[in-house]
Amino acid sequence: MNTEPAQPWTTTRWFNSEPLTLEDLRGRVIVLGTFQMLCPGCVANGLPQLQRIEQTFNRRDVAVIGLHTVFEHHAAMTPTSLEAFLLEYRIGFPVGVDSHEDSSGTPITMTRYGLRGTPSLVLIDRAGLIRFRGFGHEPDLAVGARIAQLIAQQDVGMATAGESGAAVCVPGGECG
Repeated sequence: MNTEPAQPWTTTRWFNSEPLTLEDLRGRVIVLGTFQMLCPGCVANGLPQLQRIEQTFNRRDVAVIGLHTVFEHHAAMTPTSLEAFLLEYRIGFPVGVDSHEDSSGTPITMTRYGLRGTPSLVLIDRAGLIRFRGFGHEPDLAVGARIAQLIAQQDVGMATAGESGAAVCVPGGECG
């Protein structure tokens, strides 16, 4: 099955951590969850799932990373607002703020990864290869099984994403 190297993420700020790179996390499975704090699907499903993943898997094997990928309501989703949001929702894993080339456009890392909106989930294996990309809510059991496979072996093929119909936010569209 196809795999591709994960591209570096480009961030302007980090919360709950010093700045992190893919190289810093090499040797661990990376669970990258993209979100916007004003995205209903992110608040109801994406972020709680990332918290459950962090609580379930050993941090020596799995690194959970949040990436705040703002593509709408830019004025409302500032780093100051994000800092309060992370505190209020008790988000303790590292969260980077995705950079923009155009302050009102789609963020750089979101574009590099070919993501369609939020919430999105990307699983990167220990060698730095993307093995799964999901958009919308992915069932916990399915995500947990994929992570366990990546922990156990290096050559698990890239899975295809399924959509469940849960709330998602799409650039140029509405959150619903």
